Amino acid sequence: MTLAGLAGPDIAWLAAAALVAGTVRGFSGFGTAMVYLPVAGQVLPPFVAIATLLMMDLLGPLPNLRRGWGEMHRPDLLRLCAGLLALLPVGIWVLSRADPDLFRYAVSLVSLLLLAALLSGLRYRGALVPPLVYATGGVSGFLMGVSGLPGPPVVLFYMASPLPAAAIRATVLVYLFLTDLAMLPMLALFGQLSGGALLAGLALAAPNLLGNVLGARLFRPERERVYRVVAYGVIALSAVAGLPVWD
Repeated sequence: MTLAGLAGPDIAWLAAAALVAGTVRGFSGFGTAMVYLPVAGQVLPPFVAIATLLMMDLLGPLPNLRRGWGEMHRPDLLRLCAGLLALLPVGIWVLSRADPDLFRYAVSLVSLLLLAALLSGLRYRGALVPPLVYATGGVSGFLMGVSGLPGPPVVLFYMASPLPAAAIRATVLVYLFLTDLAMLPMLALFGQLSGGALLAGLALAAPNLLGNVLGARLFRPERERVYRVVAYGVIALSAVAGLPVWD
């Protein structure tokens, strides 16, 4: 499936979602999938929506990766990736057997549950020991496979991290980039990756890249609270709009 097979308003809607998702990712370090997928799920089949996201996400964050690579916490990143690889195939298998509307519900509800947890102040209060980092990566991998949303468990977990804000943001940013690298060959292995979807993702990468650059330029550590409120609001609107009940 390519963008040429969609109506003009649908293409414009996807491009706008890619731009806004990139902007949120640029100043917060996460949120691309939670902004983009509820919109894409309205006009694209689940695996096509995820494939377009992967192509955007591989190219969009590139301007910020060099800085993130220098600031991230490497031991935690390796543990997260180990957990990811263990359960990612399980999530893809579940999605391959699910109804498309279930995908849309999963995307929107996972995003809204994350926001509810963040707004309520729900936090993990214990020590961030290695087994928990592995487990977080595993939950993230399963959610990546079944909904294209690897970020929520990682974001929630790192709210309790004693690491500096810049290190947390960098670790999450680099980890989410690596989840995309892992997802592409897994989709191909399950026979769920098409050339048309990849081309559509490449086309949408331009507005997403622009958004990432814009978001990174807007980011100021001293205004972190403002960026958080904006990101939460955008994610909530996208998640609610993506629910199938509005069809």
